[in-house]
Amino acid sequence: MDPIERFVEHVVDTARAAIPAPARAALRRFLLDTLGVGVAGSAGPWVHELIDSQSLSFAGAQARVWVHGGRLSAAGAAMVNGYLIHNSEFDCVHERAVVHAMTVPTAAALAWAEREAAAGRVIDGATLTDALILGVDVACHLSVACREGLRFFRPATAGALGAVASIGRLAGFDRTTLLNAFGTVHAQLSGTMQAHTEGSIVLGLQIGFSARNAILACDMAARGLVAPHAVLEGRFGYYPLFEGAHDLAAVLPELGRVWRIEEIAHKPFPSGRATHGVVDACLTLARAHGFGAAEVASIEARVPPLVHHLVGRPVAEDMIPNSARLCARYVAACALARGTVTVEDFRAPALGEAATLELARRIEVTVDGNPDPNALTPVAVAIALTDGRRFDTRIDAVYGNPAKPMGRAAELEKLARNFAAAAKPLPEGRAARLTGLVDGLDALADVRELVECLV
Repeated sequence: MDPIERFVEHVVDTARAAIPAPARAALRRFLLDTLGVGVAGSAGPWVHELIDSQSLSFAGAQARVWVHGGRLSAAGAAMVNGYLIHNSEFDCVHERAVVHAMTVPTAAALAWAEREAAAGRVIDGATLTDALILGVDVACHLSVACREGLRFFRPATAGALGAVASIGRLAGFDRTTLLNAFGTVHAQLSGTMQAHTEGSIVLGLQIGFSARNAILACDMAARGLVAPHAVLEGRFGYYPLFEGAHDLAAVLPELGRVWRIEEIAHKPFPSGRATHGVVDACLTLARAHGFGAAEVASIEARVPPLVHHLVGRPVAEDMIPNSARLCARYVAACALARGTVTVEDFRAPALGEAATLELARRIEVTVDGNPDPNALTPVAVAIALTDGRRFDTRIDAVYGNPAKPMGRAAELEKLARNFAAAAKPLPEGRAARLTGLVDGLDALADVRELVECLV
């Protein structure tokens, strides 16, 4: 039996009462964060062109595009909204899994729910909560079993499988139907790391592809399409093709006992999570010792191999926004220059500012000896000042991690900033309205009310 059947059982058979209150509370926190990030992403690059392209390929009036308005098919809206959530690199992440586990399931599930409600099958908040928790579980359990570094873009590949789990739960699929949905989305998996290497906007589009493909796969399975079933460990299954070495035997016993949603980390800055350890260390030292960016002579950051691979890229004069978000040198320089990092740092005129680039070139990112190919910590940073002083620190838990959480006030401040960054102004009070709906999600009768706050 392929292990996918154990995940199918987990999604189909887990009773609501078996999902603990802390997991439900964590889901609410990260759903609010995810929706807010999607609002900010409405002002990202290539959004209008993407909406136009989906209008050609996935025309319909089933689900809404956040902020910009208008309707597309459920698959088309999931594609666009998934891209909005990820295009500013601000979406929450499971660090050990190296996967943005909320992103694809949220975009796909809300588009699916809108279409279902229009057909008279209204999805309530408690059902959405169950579905997203289980979708996150699938994406993260599959990913923490990996024993090699990223070969494909895991947030898209594992995310698609998580989204199918969420939709399958919303739709009430039986085991056979969900198994076929997993097999069908496996045939559509995509997510090249080349987009990450080049800093291309296609990186965020791959999240959208996966949200779209999850809906297509579930639509096919619901109509009886029979798909391959050995999708995890078959000869051409998920692990042999996409991940390589893995240890599911260590993970499967944790299904129903370890709820991965409780392990998700907020991202306080709109940049690759792998940059955050360096930023956290730089800000920690600057605040502790009271120096400014102009006093910095040089910085050395020693990081795990994965961090260096993801964000150790050099600084360039003409960096595009996506590449800059994935450059630890540039992001750390922004943090030291302004005391934080915001979406404006990756837009003109801030992007390419001479003083920031000059500081970034004084930052060296080197590889430590960490043997874990999926580790984002620890990060060690040493800062030398022009007056000869030298300070250093080591970051084991990065700000936003459950061991070093942002806190409610910081989360709401992030939400407010994201609403302020929307491509179009949303009516006053929408962020507060959304917060109230998400806080009371288990009692919400119709999840379309969440989308009403975003358009």
